[in-house]
Amino acid sequence: MAERSDMDPVVYRLASTHFIADAYSNLYAPLLPAIIPKLSLSLATAGTLAMIYQLAGSVAQLVFGRVADRWRPHAFLVAGPIVSVTVLSLVGMAWTPATLAGVLVIGGLGGAAFHPTAAAVVHRQGGSRRGLAMAIHITGGSIGYAVGPLLFAPYVGRFGLTSTPLLALPGLALLALVLRGMPLMRPLASGSGGGYLALRPFAKPLFLLWLIVVLRTMTSLSIATFVPVLLTTRGWSVGMAGVAVSVYLAAGGLGGFAGGPLADRLGPKRVIAGSLVLAAPLLAAATRLTDWPLVAVLALGGFFLQSTLPVNVTFAHQIAPTGAATVSSLMLGFAWGTGGLMAPIVGAAADRIGIGTTLTAVAFLPLLAAACSMPLPSGAKTESAVRRPDERALGRV
Repeated sequence: MAERSDMDPVVYRLASTHFIADAYSNLYAPLLPAIIPKLSLSLATAGTLAMIYQLAGSVAQLVFGRVADRWRPHAFLVAGPIVSVTVLSLVGMAWTPATLAGVLVIGGLGGAAFHPTAAAVVHRQGGSRRGLAMAIHITGGSIGYAVGPLLFAPYVGRFGLTSTPLLALPGLALLALVLRGMPLMRPLASGSGGGYLALRPFAKPLFLLWLIVVLRTMTSLSIATFVPVLLTTRGWSVGMAGVAVSVYLAAGGLGGFAGGPLADRLGPKRVIAGSLVLAAPLLAAATRLTDWPLVAVLALGGFFLQSTLPVNVTFAHQIAPTGAATVSSLMLGFAWGTGGLMAPIVGAAADRIGIGTTLTAVAFLPLLAAACSMPLPSGAKTESAVRRPDERALGRV
């Protein structure tokens, strides 16, 4: 079947849903300066909670992605964001670390249901411009993730943590608008397609891509989680620290939008390696600066760091052309969850040697990720070198 040249409008609808879901997924970190004194948390405990949240929202994608390949993905595309927005808005009501963990786990599972399914649908519906389609989708989530602190931190600074449940109302209203027109879709794999055994022929390049995502996630999650704490220790308000992190995350979103189309033209391997090499020195330099120069350099580093995000996902789909949601769950879920395991280590190190020194060390992890990209296949036309047994436009029900 000839490949479609135009993107399906569902790509834009899913990008909008991704924006909303990821905005609410970033409620925890920017509110840490207020949550830590309320619950008497150490930085190590705060990092452990971040790890638990990351695992719930990512490793569980292995299950949801596999099911979406065999069952109707529509259920995950709709229910996942609704659960995430509703439950995560209760984060300010937690009265103990255990109840906070419960909120983070349930809210994270909502995101886990949505993410691999949505990425697989976007890849299939991107036509001949899959890099751009994935960039639009990932950028929607990245910008949402960046806007979250900009909105939620000042709100909590004014009305207090106990007011966070009201934040669910605008999110649910927006979801009602974008999800109303979400079409019903068939399973993402059929016949013998899909499943982890089907990925064995592609194990080496997929492992390298997975490791790159893990190292990048270690870096980005550590910075997003602990930079607000770093800034408040230097005299910034919770609201202004949230704005600073939003600038960093928004720059990362723009990087993701640039990375996808650039990979369509130059090849994914070049974009992955080059952007990671550029990100490391900028992120390291930013942690040694103060005030707004810190934010400016950090944002530039985030631009390059996150430009690899849509490229990794699309490259993995090109290398392993079967079981789209399963592949997405490995690149988005399992990799991000493994990367999230570093959060308690970073928090413990920050308690011992200082948060600035710790983040400086973390900033050099992208260089190791760039080294992992060297053995990957080169060229922008990876798909032409691999037989695609289940290539087809995603059917509607």
